[in-house]
Amino acid sequence: MKSIKRGERLTILLIVLFLLGMVLLVARIVSQATFYMSHSHNVKLGYIYDRNGAVLFDENATAEKYGADYFLDVGNLIGDNSGRMTNTLVSENLKDLQNYNLLFGAVQNGKSAIYTTLDHDANQQVYQEFGEKNGTAIAYNYQTGEILVCVSKPSVNILSDVDVSTLETGSLLCKAFYQTIPGSTQKVCTTAAAIETIGYDALMQKSYDCQGTYYNNYGSPIRCYHGSVHGWQNISQAFQHSCNPWFAQLVEDLPLDGLQTAFRKMGYQVNGEGSTQMDLDGISVFTASTTLEDTNDSITQWGCIGQGETVISPLQLMMWESAIANGTGQVTQPYLISYRQDLFGTVKDKAKTTYSDEIFSAETAQQVRAIMRENGDLARYSTINYPVGLKTGTAEQGDDTDNSLLVGFCDDSNLPIAFCIEIEDWNQDVDTVNTNNIARTMLNALSQ
Repeated sequence: MKSIKRGERLTILLIVLFLLGMVLLVARIVSQATFYMSHSHNVKLGYIYDRNGAVLFDENATAEKYGADYFLDVGNLIGDNSGRMTNTLVSENLKDLQNYNLLFGAVQNGKSAIYTTLDHDANQQVYQEFGEKNGTAIAYNYQTGEILVCVSKPSVNILSDVDVSTLETGSLLCKAFYQTIPGSTQKVCTTAAAIETIGYDALMQKSYDCQGTYYNNYGSPIRCYHGSVHGWQNISQAFQHSCNPWFAQLVEDLPLDGLQTAFRKMGYQVNGEGSTQMDLDGISVFTASTTLEDTNDSITQWGCIGQGETVISPLQLMMWESAIANGTGQVTQPYLISYRQDLFGTVKDKAKTTYSDEIFSAETAQQVRAIMRENGDLARYSTINYPVGLKTGTAEQGDDTDNSLLVGFCDDSNLPIAFCIEIEDWNQDVDTVNTNNIARTMLNALSQ
């Protein structure tokens, strides 16, 4: 009798283990089916479209069908299904393009698709405006959050079979999502931080002298670009001149805890603390980072000026402009996917406009906005030919080359565009390509 009971218990145990194994097997099949199907030639992938219905991804694309360079401007943003690129719209949303599901299997005439907010025609025009120069440009509607332009050079032609190892460095990355040295575009955030910390009236009363080089409280030199001498200035004049000594002296007058708090609210990692990445429709974007340890020290001062240890993605530089342009202090959250369509043609995951918490007060946003608009009205920006609020930046790379940056917004309710433009290895005495011309081309294309 005892042996029979032992046999029953063993049988029950085996049945339980069998059922448990079946559950685990089914769960594994369900969870990983899309991964295996994505590598199956039997499953067809759907298209990706721009906002006007232009194709941005077609797994069967050929040069004869679209033209040899048709996808070049979006090569490292949209990507392809070859597996040679990661952190692209295709690689991070591949399952949504598969004309497959577990119940019906592979559907040959499926309607899976992704519809983006991108304007391909405008994107191509901006890409061409870079000429022979490399860099990146990104722009979005600061009222809705729709990304309209996203260019990164050098890029990759997905229609070519070129050996990846022979590509120019950076070809497979969309630089709009990766950290760069901001140069004096950082002074937008430093101005906002100063207002948040000591107040607008106190900032407007500040006046500092620039004789080309300022020796801080520890005796370290803070030099203006090319040693420019600006004399005594207020905040508006220093902002227009991108005066490094002026901003170094301002930082010395700010309380460290207030400065740190202000930058953390804007989304920076401060002294290594904070989130390292943000998500954009599956694409990873690296967040801003800076070191603020002592307002009398050159590391903190250069960090607030836009050199030193400060790095920011162009996407985030653009996002802050929305909080200023809207006058709310809240970032309009960007998105690239307008909606998805499943294999039966049903629309899903339709994007909505959302906002961040306040990164600074509405009053601060409006005050910084006025300073940027005053700067944008200067004669040197007249070639842009639109009402804009701007800040330029020259980012010294440490290898005797400089990158030229421009961040800003168009102050036109019919063209609510915020943007960030960066040209690499730029020489104002030699290069005919400049950020003003790229901004004009961008705004012209988006106004049509």
